[in-house]
Amino acid sequence: MPAMPRLTAVMLAWRDEPLLVESVHAVLASEDVDVDVVLVDNGCTSDAVERLATIPAVTVVDPGENLGFAGGCNLGARHATGDFLAFVNGDAVVRPDALAHLVSALRDDVGLTTASVRLYDEPDVINSVGNPVHFTGLSWAGGLGQQATAYAVEREVASASGAAMACRRERFAALGGFCEPMFAYCEDAELSLRSWQRGWKVVYVPAAVALHRYEFSRNPQKFYLLERNRLFLVLTLFGPGLLLCAALPMLALELATLAMAVRDGWARQKLAGWWWLLRHAGLVRSRRRQVRSERVISDHELARVLTGDLDVDVPGVTVPALARRASRGYWSIARRLA
Repeated sequence: MPAMPRLTAVMLAWRDEPLLVESVHAVLASEDVDVDVVLVDNGCTSDAVERLATIPAVTVVDPGENLGFAGGCNLGARHATGDFLAFVNGDAVVRPDALAHLVSALRDDVGLTTASVRLYDEPDVINSVGNPVHFTGLSWAGGLGQQATAYAVEREVASASGAAMACRRERFAALGGFCEPMFAYCEDAELSLRSWQRGWKVVYVPAAVALHRYEFSRNPQKFYLLERNRLFLVLTLFGPGLLLCAALPMLALELATLAMAVRDGWARQKLAGWWWLLRHAGLVRSRRRQVRSERVISDHELARVLTGDLDVDVPGVTVPALARRASRGYWSIARRLA
């Protein structure tokens, strides 16, 4: 009988984490993989980490500070011993066969696999089936609120969901892991697009089911990080042609987002994102040079991965039907010129 794949699940503990114990036990109960857990304590305020630290298959790593999702996952990956890595949120509960399905779909041309992430309290309703990435850098939970039966077929997607995803450990290292300056949010989209740029697909695996207690606004700094990191992604990953194609729509989006931020009371966070990018212009330039030097596909090929639709499902955000049609029409033409 062939040996089971050796997999390390990297998980983070932050704040109270009411589902963490259940989540870790679900990972350890996984079938058809030889699994262990590296648990990074990013500042857990409950006794969950202490309770889990007594389990032999759990390695607790305490960095002494909150490294964010990107830094925490990278630290956990450096302590991993499995040939495969899974990243599972502390508020996500995987079904017993989920990780094995994610691993089996990691073919030679696949860089990342992403689960059928369902809502914890509504297991037949989608949280994410992989995330679309708009040509302005916007990304959102694909399929949110729809029935899981509508997404029963494996397919390529622009971005994996950080709630439950997998990759080969050596390939994660080749990609350099998550982008740590992003701290949290959009780092899964950034890693996914870099995987595409290296010639490795991102694949949605419907048989890999994880139940996620999804909270959009868990972090009070979310809008700041989302907007800052969206722009960081575009400025570092897109080549001159893509940037030129996206420039005017991005300017319009920036003005619309600023107006919405003023209306909803987070204008200071939006402006802080711009200021961070200006203060870290050197980092943006160096990161851009690095990423551009590692790519093996053209910007024209990457453009095919991006969407022109704005089917955004985010609390407080509504995109008018006319704007969606205009965006789709523009991108159908512009992406051919990228």
